[in-house]
Amino acid sequence: MAACSTARGSAGPGRFRAVACAAVLVALATGCRNDAAPAWGYPELGATVRSLSRALEEGCAGQAPSSCSDDLDRLDVLAERAFAEVLDHRLLDDAYVTAGNEVRRTRQLRLAAAAQARSRRDPHHPPLARAIAAEELAYRHLLAELERVRTAPPQREGTDPV
Repeated sequence: MAACSTARGSAGPGRFRAVACAAVLVALATGCRNDAAPAWGYPELGATVRSLSRALEEGCAGQAPSSCSDDLDRLDVLAERAFAEVLDHRLLDDAYVTAGNEVRRTRQLRLAAAAQARSRRDPHHPPLARAIAAEELAYRHLLAELERVRTAPPQREGTDPV
């Protein structure tokens, strides 16, 4: 209570220093960033990436290649949602586009192999199994690119001159 024993209405130099120090600490704790920019990490995109990852892990576990094709087709909805969120946040770059193109290319290969497997009535058709493995790998690369794009700091954030 000794610090509070000064006369009311008069602020001593110690109180001014304490207020200034508190203001500096608050400024350091909250950061000096452009609050109009979206938060790093993009929570909606993060949730979509986690859903896509979980669906990829659970999709083909122990299934025949012919039934695994249906699960891979469902991943396309999540990949399209992730693409829309990447566009919304202006995070699109060459590596992400390349990974997305690889997913589309391997999907076309899988669809052709699935048609061939259906015509042969062979649910364990080896080219279909290879095409599914290639598409799963392409989705893993897409997930890696989504995570890289999601966690990279926004351009110009923290790089503006002081």
